[in-house]
Parts: sequence; structure tokens; C-alpha cells
Amino acid sequence: MDEALIRSLTPGVLAVLVRRGADFAAAEDAVQEALVELVRAGQDTPCPGGPAGTAPSVRDPKGWLITVAWRKFLDQARADAARHRREGRVEEEPAPGPAASVDDTLQLYFLCAHPSLTPSSAVALTLRAVGGLTTRQIAQAYLVPEATMAQRISRAKRTVSGARFDRPGDVATVLRVLYLVFNEGYSGDVDLAAEAIRLTRQLAAAIDHPEVAGLLALMLLHHARRAARTAPDGSLVPLAEQDRGRWDTALIAEGVRILQAALARDRLGAFQAQAAVAALHADAPTAAETDWVQIVEWYDELVRLTDSPVVRLNRAVAVGEADGPRAGLAALAALDAALPRHTAAAAYLHERDGDLETAARLYAEAAHKAPNLAERDHLTRQAARLNARR
Repeated sequence: MDEALIRSLTPGVLAVLVRRGADFAAAEDAVQEALVELVRAGQDTPCPGGPAGTAPSVRDPKGWLITVAWRKFLDQARADAARHRREGRVEEEPAPGPAASVDDTLQLYFLCAHPSLTPSSAVALTLRAVGGLTTRQIAQAYLVPEATMAQRISRAKRTVSGARFDRPGDVATVLRVLYLVFNEGYSGDVDLAAEAIRLTRQLAAAIDHPEVAGLLALMLLHHARRAARTAPDGSLVPLAEQDRGRWDTALIAEGVRILQAALARDRLGAFQAQAAVAALHADAPTAAETDWVQIVEWYDELVRLTDSPVVRLNRAVAVGEADGPRAGLAALAALDAALPRHTAAAAYLHERDGDLETAARLYAEAAHKAPNLAERDHLTRQAARLNARR
């Protein structure tokens, strides 16, 4: 391209780029790159009728230069911005080597237990969103139909959809979630027990609260018996028949120590009372030496604290052990027969009372209502065992 033409075009193109917002140095670089491209195009294919040595499509060299130079400037500006972002990320990156371990799971539990939700809705939402439980499992824990729980979770989601998650929920709600997650893991349906214990340990280390300690003690005492709860074929082994030599004595000792420290603070809560029941079971050398009278007393405390129908059901079984099966059946008769495991408890107490025919029928009925396969198989075997003896 003619040098005079280049000199005549360059200032005007440069001025246009500066007016469009390019700084002078960047605009100058962009114009130079555009000129190089124009010259290269003209060398490849001369354009008859146009400036000497220009490409066939370049009828307006200045307009062409402005367009190409502005594109070059934008490309370079984007490249510089991307480079600055990369450099910034490198500066923010941690130093090479092992990274510090950060676990936000427990914080997420608190955030999902949002103050705008009722405690029951917050628990249900957290179990579904964070705990990984199914709607069916949550419904069983709450003793409500699955459709009812699905609606409750949907309402909770709508409630918090526009809320700011800057106010965490209270400790009681988080404890309830952790307890239900542990129960699902302990049942064998979902192996979440160890995770629930890990998070509760974190919470106990962060919060000096007797009920946090009570929940941790309860989990440890139950988890200590886990290896003995199933036979090699996967079938359930009732507490009275478990090999106590397989219980984890270290976990039991830790659970009892934590529980004693919590009870000494004289701020009794439901988790501490449940842990006390578990500790009495763990302390008995044999099933026959279990202190059922004390266990009934602790269940009385739990009824006072919670008025839970499930607690009343467990208390009825304990009364049957402490005062005889007929006393247990009388306590059971005062409860709603639709309660989960009510039929199984009645079958057990009738067997203890010597009414094998009724017990076998109730075991078979309870098997149809069992919440999981392992429990259903266990109850079916109990019914078969009694039918074989008749």
C-alpha cells in the first residue's frame, strides 16, 4: 500500500477510536494491526479500481480500517480483562500443599432450619434437602401419610424461596434433624448414622448445651450395639438376644461419661432421658439383669417432657418387663392401635403372657405393617416360630 495513503488514513482512524473510548496507546496498537492486515490482504489479491495493493472488497480504506481497528481494540481489551481475572484468581489461590479442611454441613443444617418455618416444617425440609432422606422416610418418622409430608415440604420450600438465609435456626430444630437422620442410618435403610454422630460431635464441640451432649451420648450408646443388631445373614437380632461381647465398650464408656456430665447440670431434656434409658440397657451384663424399674421411671420423665405416643408405646413395653406382661398390655390398650410397631409390641407382650395363638397372629399382622424388609422378615420368623410350637 502507498505510504502516503497510510500516513493520511492513520490520524483519522486513530481519532475515531479514541472518541469511542479507547485509550491512545491501545488505539494506536489496534490501528497498526489493522494496517498490517490491510497491507497483507492487498499483497494477496490486488484490487482493480481500488487503491494500489488493496484487497478486492476494500473500496473504502478508511472505513475498513476503522472497523478492523475497533475490532482489534475490543479483542485486545477482552483479552486483557480475562488475563487480569486469571491473575486475580492466581493471587487468591491457596499456596500449594494440603488445603485446610472446611466442612460447612452443620452450618447448612442451621441455615435450613429457618426462623420463618415452624420447627416441624424446618426439620422436614432439612431432612429432605440436606439429610438426603426420602419423603416416605420423613413421613414415617412423623407418623403422617406420605402425601401430607410432601405438601408440608413443598410449603416449606415456598416459604423460604424468597427469604434471606442470614438468620440460622435454633439448636433444638437442628438436634431434631440430627436425631432423625441418625435413626434412619441406624435402621439400616440409609447409612447415615456415622455422619449424624460426626456432625453432633462438631456441634457439641462448638456449643456448651446439655441437650447437645445428651443427643451425642444417645447416639454413641446406640451405635455401640450396632454390630450385634444383625446376624451374619442380615436378620435382626432383638436386644435381649444380642451378643453383648460384640458391643463397643469404648463407645459405651464415652457415652456414659458424656451423659453423666450433662445430667449433673440439672437441665434435663428429652435426649438426656433417652440416653439414660440406653445407658441402663448398656450397663446390664445380661438381658435378665436389666433394671426395668429405672427404665420405666425414665420413660415417665420422657412422657412428661414430650407426651409422645411413641414414648408411651415404649413405656408400655418397659412396664410389661417391670410389672408383668398384663400390666404392659393394659398400658398398651390406652394407646392408638395405628401407632407404628403397636401390633408388634402387643404380639411380644401376648407371647410373654403365654397366649401364643394371639401372639403368632399379631406377629404376622405386624409383619405386613413393617417399615423395612429386615423388620418384616424378623416378625414373619417370630410368627412361624410360635406357629410351630402350637
